[in-house]
Amino acid sequence: MFLPDAAAALAARQSGVVSVAQLRGAGVTRETIRWRSGRHWRMVLPGVLCLHTGLPTEEQRLMAALLLAGEGSWLGGMTAAALHGVRGARVAAPIRVLVPAPRRARTVAWVSITSTTIAAEPVIDRGPLRLSCLPRAVIDAAAQTDDRSARGLIHDAVQRRLVRLDDLEHWLDLRGRQGSARLRRFLDEAAAGTWSVPESDLLALVHRSAILPEPWANPLVTGPTGEALTSPDLWIDDVALALMVQSRQFHGEVLDWDETVACASDLSAVRVVVVGVTPSALTRDPDGQLRRIEALYLTAKASGVRAPVRAVPRGVPGALRMA
Repeated sequence: MFLPDAAAALAARQSGVVSVAQLRGAGVTRETIRWRSGRHWRMVLPGVLCLHTGLPTEEQRLMAALLLAGEGSWLGGMTAAALHGVRGARVAAPIRVLVPAPRRARTVAWVSITSTTIAAEPVIDRGPLRLSCLPRAVIDAAAQTDDRSARGLIHDAVQRRLVRLDDLEHWLDLRGRQGSARLRRFLDEAAAGTWSVPESDLLALVHRSAILPEPWANPLVTGPTGEALTSPDLWIDDVALALMVQSRQFHGEVLDWDETVACASDLSAVRVVVVGVTPSALTRDPDGQLRRIEALYLTAKASGVRAPVRAVPRGVPGALRMA
């Protein structure tokens, strides 16, 4: 069928997805829309058509979600974080869409529409799509998921310097009090240098112990002659015990893995007690890993011998305390 020029141009701009209202506004009759739907066009959401009968692409589904939500809507939360490239975020149902208040929140099929009172957000244009700015997307996405995934989203965005901590704190403050304590704890961890999800899991595990003292995350460590040594993931200062997550996945490529192993040797060479743990062991047997760490700590404490090194904590140690 020949579409009017206005409708054809609109469809081209919107990845082949148009609303019934847009088609009517461009001069397409109700009868034509009714006849073509199901035969030549696919209804992907109520009142939103894809101008072919095949499965819609990801971009077409996102465009359809925006058309369903209406003019001035934008993609947010986990959906926007995934489009910004944050690891751990993915485009999946429900597609998250924001609309300005007083328009109402609702869920339609695989689209979740949230009303927001936060004004003047710098919405990002990505081709035909509109999405939240990265800091808001990260904070909203973290609020929409469990603790472990939320840590991963925040730490990835900070570690890769996709976003500044100050900007995340700004959007956390704008969100208000609901759920803010949980997210602020994850920001404190990131500020203190606890970067990866396994490191956060290790920190949480150590905090369960009635034996181990408060650890420091990624301290600055110097050797007997003042030389800089490796900064371990966690450090227990009274016995100079270093806890290190050992995983290719969370330490990058092969060269980074080799460097991690070399770092452990560097600390061991000056008699630091180095305890290596893997993410799989933390997940599979956390209680066993905690008992192993506690036993090594008690052995080191009973020996009365401490490696001749000096460590300085990053940030404020109290910021590491987890509720």
